[in-house]
Amino acid sequence: MSRLRTLGSHPAALVALLLATMLTIALTVALATPARADVQQDIDALVRGSKARAAVVKRVSPAVVNVMVEKTVRGGGSESAPDPFDDEFFRRFFQPRIPIPPREFRQRGLGSGTVVDPRGYILTNNHVVSDADKITVKLPDGRSFEGKIVGTDPRTDLAVIRITGTKLPIAKFGNSDDLDVGESVVAIGNPFGLEQTITSGIVSAKGRSEVGLTDYEDFIQTDAAINPGNSGGPLVNLNGEVVGVNTAIFSRSGGNQGIGFAIPINMAASIMKELIETGRVDRGYLGVLPQDITPELAGALNLPVQSGVLIASVEPNTPAARAGIRKSDVIVTFNGKPVRSASTLRIAVAAVRPGATAPVELLREGKPVKVSVTLGQQPRDVGGAPGGEQAPSQPPPESSAAAIEKAFGFSLQDLTPELAQQLGYQGLAGVLVVGVENQGPAERAGIRERALILEVNQRPVHGLREFVAEVQKVPSGKHILMYVRYGQFSRFVGLKKP
Repeated sequence: MSRLRTLGSHPAALVALLLATMLTIALTVALATPARADVQQDIDALVRGSKARAAVVKRVSPAVVNVMVEKTVRGGGSESAPDPFDDEFFRRFFQPRIPIPPREFRQRGLGSGTVVDPRGYILTNNHVVSDADKITVKLPDGRSFEGKIVGTDPRTDLAVIRITGTKLPIAKFGNSDDLDVGESVVAIGNPFGLEQTITSGIVSAKGRSEVGLTDYEDFIQTDAAINPGNSGGPLVNLNGEVVGVNTAIFSRSGGNQGIGFAIPINMAASIMKELIETGRVDRGYLGVLPQDITPELAGALNLPVQSGVLIASVEPNTPAARAGIRKSDVIVTFNGKPVRSASTLRIAVAAVRPGATAPVELLREGKPVKVSVTLGQQPRDVGGAPGGEQAPSQPPPESSAAAIEKAFGFSLQDLTPELAQQLGYQGLAGVLVVGVENQGPAERAGIRERALILEVNQRPVHGLREFVAEVQKVPSGKHILMYVRYGQFSRFVGLKKP
């Protein structure tokens, strides 16, 4: 009461208190209302983004099909029935199974594909349909068709199959060159047989090469979940355009671990066109052996740049030789595009049709030089050396291989398809270690029986003759760097050449 009286006895103070209270309330309302409005705006933006993503899926998913394959397989395996959701391509990351006597069985597999042409052409992976006895294509609308292989390209792991039907849904191609790292993408497919599964993520990298999956690698890397069965399905941008063909994951468990690879659609579209028109892919051939430029090489050769590709050798009577390209030249651009690595050059050369002419910018003793080269037809037996340009040399004398085996204390042989199947090395190329001498140099370095030698001095070796050729280049007393795979692990091994 005394407090009220005091205020009552001072009307000005009471008025001031009331005004202050009203001002506080007004400020609180004024500040709170915009905050609530901002939150709602943010929620509305999230809803619009979610709805937009759903619209993208609705636009593309009708053209994403389930590809079911049956084939006869002869090789090792368990006595139980094959897993119908098994994706053979992904098993390359697993520890090899213990070989058992070969047997013949029917293998069923699932993959994905995208209808990309009203004539019924479907783009998918080669490893999904290779050696198939029967292909069944199921559309999201419930229709099923028999699929026929139009053409395959194992060197990029792409294939085109065809169905005969009417009113087929068609997916639209985008431009994979316009993709930015960090851009949102959606993967659509049938992982583990679960039809029309949608996952989203971002483009986490571009131009991934030397992954060891195919001969020609320029992968889009994404963290959108890709699992067995997604192979051949589309990677889609937020415009609803196909920008890649989902191909593989890098995983130690077989499941998604945030690293997936997709073939850029620009590469896939070019190869698809050739497969439809001719049933095969004709690639350009330059006739050089390129290698990446390291800082040490740039310093040793007094190069002003560390980009570009150093030409280690030029094969005689090849397009490169006729154009005047020389050993130790540095190719900076090819056909108007920058050359960042040997892999980049290899892809660029292969993309040019045989007989076409391409401009080349290079450095020769530090000075810019421009030449034009008319590409040849890539030989069918071209080796897999860096750049994919140099044809394999003649097989070395048996005594050369025997001497190397004796010096290092191991026995080697070419990796055959049957051994690759038994040991879990499908899709890989290298030299198989079939025996290791007790306490020999190879064993002391950690090489074991059934290991697969993939590289010698950072050069891929696709067989025993290439292995011997690379080892012979190393002087006695120098160390040889080998990249060796055993089971699901790969590591470098150093051996000193006697």
